[in-house]
Amino acid sequence: MPTPEAETKKQAQDSGAEDSQFDGRAFRHALGQFATGVAIITAMGPDEQPIGMTMSSFNSVSLDPPLILFSVERKSYSLQAMQDAEGYAVNILSRAQEQLSNKFARALSDKFADVEHEPGFAQAPLLRDALAHFECAPYANYDGGDHVIFVGRVVRFSARTDLDPLVFFRGKYADLTTETRPAPQWPLPIHY
Repeated sequence: MPTPEAETKKQAQDSGAEDSQFDGRAFRHALGQFATGVAIITAMGPDEQPIGMTMSSFNSVSLDPPLILFSVERKSYSLQAMQDAEGYAVNILSRAQEQLSNKFARALSDKFADVEHEPGFAQAPLLRDALAHFECAPYANYDGGDHVIFVGRVVRFSARTDLDPLVFFRGKYADLTTETRPAPQWPLPIHY
């Protein structure tokens, strides 16, 4: 019987970096093992109409200069408007905003109907009760295969500590455990 390590190696080989029969569904399932937060990226689109989309592809990049990144699928209806925007906001969602996440995940809907927000940098909407806001100026875009990678320079930010995050894990929303653990000693070596 193969060991778990051998089985993982076999699956990696079978998934086919070199094989034309790459199993996209299995790859997506494997990626789902990485728990992420959930964000809504917003911007002011053409004709002064706000745009927004739910995603979990948000990451920090650099402290100096302060940079973040997120990626947008090339098939997204809002891709061109996001590329043309003078700025955008990353709204990190709280656990209580699951319904908002679902609303902004739907294409071609009136996403901002009955959603409380205020204008941020470059008029990008800042969603009320978000866990954090990062207001960004465009810094760079990169080819990311079937996505475009956006790197933004943070010009302003805010964060709350009184709310729990909305977490996405294995294809669904999840909760953090409330188990008390000692605080890590920063900086953690994995970040550098």
